[in-house]
Amino acid sequence: MKGVVYKGPFTVAVENVERPSIQHPNEVIVKVTSTAICGSDLHMYEGRTAAEPGIVFGHENMGTIEEIGQGVTSLKEGDRVVMPFNVACGFCNNCVEGFTGFCLTVNPGFAGGAYGYVAMGPWEGGQAEYLRVPYADFNCLKLPPGNEHETDFILLADIFPTGYHGCELAQVRPGESVAVYGGGPVGLMAAYSALLRGACKVFVVDRVPERLEKAREIGAVPVNFSEGDPVKQIKDQTKGIGTDKGVDAVGYQAMAHGETREEPATVLNSLVDTVRATGALGIPGLYVPADPGGPDEQAKRGMLLVSIGKLFEKGLRMGTGQCNVKRYNRHLRDMIIEGRAKPSFVVSHELPLDQAPAAYDKFDKRIEGYTKVVLHP
Repeated sequence: MKGVVYKGPFTVAVENVERPSIQHPNEVIVKVTSTAICGSDLHMYEGRTAAEPGIVFGHENMGTIEEIGQGVTSLKEGDRVVMPFNVACGFCNNCVEGFTGFCLTVNPGFAGGAYGYVAMGPWEGGQAEYLRVPYADFNCLKLPPGNEHETDFILLADIFPTGYHGCELAQVRPGESVAVYGGGPVGLMAAYSALLRGACKVFVVDRVPERLEKAREIGAVPVNFSEGDPVKQIKDQTKGIGTDKGVDAVGYQAMAHGETREEPATVLNSLVDTVRATGALGIPGLYVPADPGGPDEQAKRGMLLVSIGKLFEKGLRMGTGQCNVKRYNRHLRDMIIEGRAKPSFVVSHELPLDQAPAAYDKFDKRIEGYTKVVLHP
């Protein structure tokens, strides 16, 4: 079968790879109909992780079940399903408590597993024609048959729940104001989720025109940080107080306004300044314990200079960590089905799998309007 294979920094190729087969009775093989390129994939693509050549990328996957293990009870061949990017067992302590992003079973010695991602276990990615899904009864979310809402449902694998998770970490409530730093796919989903949760005003900070325009289209207030300090711009529009809540949808490859080099802690510190005293921060943006491309020795070790004194002084609360997709994907699916949510507004390009190398290049460079890419094998 064909799959998107990492070859080295800034290089992927569509190559023949081994077709997966069922290795345990609880597994299924899914024929992939849609798979998305994630901003997290770009960290590996750019050589900013320990990923080695040969990894098949792809943790945002959906399709129809082609083969089914003898131990699978709730699924059948032909079912249309979407899988959380988290590979989870469903029975360890963390899974039972709802922390499926930190499963203790699927990646021995580490809390958490994912498809097609460095250090996240032995699970091949789904930017390919077929995908092996373990613990399938637990990991597969069934969808209505057919092809309706295809580009909405694929976002249930990661970015829609992750954006919603950022709001959950920040405890966004109706009537509140929210600052979302980062207008990429997760940031736009966080802004959209904040509006779905009843936020009265949502700011989206970025500098890419297409991202800022999408923020405007959904009813958020775009803030272009290339035009000035985003903290000041937001405070000028909140009577000098700041917002009630804030979401970091950027992570460790952040750039400060007026700078040409990375400042990994700049979004965290900007949020500490932006959010009012006793507010809360949600941090779904990715931070890593080691960054080989960090701008200084501390950053390379995952050690950042965060304004903890001001955070403490203001009585701010902060929630962090990757999304536990299964906490949210069912009710977000049902909102899509009932017409209450349409997250596919963020999808800019739908392409065949063989165009993945060019799509990675353009998405990484933020050019030609590439905001979110869905591949169809």
